[in-house]
Amino acid sequence: MSGPALHDHLTDAGSIWLESARVDIEHHPAAITRYFPAVSRRCGRAPLRHDDVQGLRYGTVDDAARGVLLGALAGAARVDLLDDLYRHGDAGEKRGVLRGLHLLDDPNVSPGTGTGTGIGSKLLTLVEDALRTNDVRLIAAALQPYGAHHLGLEAYRHAVVKCVFMGIPLLVIANLTTRQDAELARMLVDLAHERNAAGRDIPADIAAVVAAFPECLDRTDLPMALLSELLTAHHIHKE
Repeated sequence: MSGPALHDHLTDAGSIWLESARVDIEHHPAAITRYFPAVSRRCGRAPLRHDDVQGLRYGTVDDAARGVLLGALAGAARVDLLDDLYRHGDAGEKRGVLRGLHLLDDPNVSPGTGTGTGIGSKLLTLVEDALRTNDVRLIAAALQPYGAHHLGLEAYRHAVVKCVFMGIPLLVIANLTTRQDAELARMLVDLAHERNAAGRDIPADIAAVVAAFPECLDRTDLPMALLSELLTAHHIHKE
């Protein structure tokens, strides 16, 4: 987990409980089904960063604590266990699974190869399920390192666009700077055009993607006001 350290947010009792649960799961993986639902009550639900009040970018204390428990899993049975934790969990438990999947994956293996020692894309269906919801915290969790790595390019693009529709800041999405492409930029310009025509605000973070592919602005149908807004946001200069 990047960002704030989990232990800074736990009480002594919470730390002791979490460590005891982690050790038990290492020896008895199925025990995670007993501990997982209790995490929020034992460890807390507060955001890890005060400037991330919904926990969209850095997650919450219970997200991180559930990640500790997921990291204790080992063996082939973990895929079934993870699927069960997600399918039968509440929204917080689902977020915990999604945000912790990368801990059981090998990020050096290309999506869909079926090789390596990690879980690979076997649980991509959980990411896809979360992306079909309208829960902003669940969608943000789905686009953390595991989902952002294993989603196909088209699915990734549509997930980014959905974030714009849902008002989810693009900075919460993992791997955006490495996975963005000209087609995504074009889709975002189309969306900006639609919002401009409807008199709606255009999220400023759209321009961060467009900035990498300014050729997407070379269109005769874009009004000057929209071009100016997108160009000014990142000081892009059309040639």
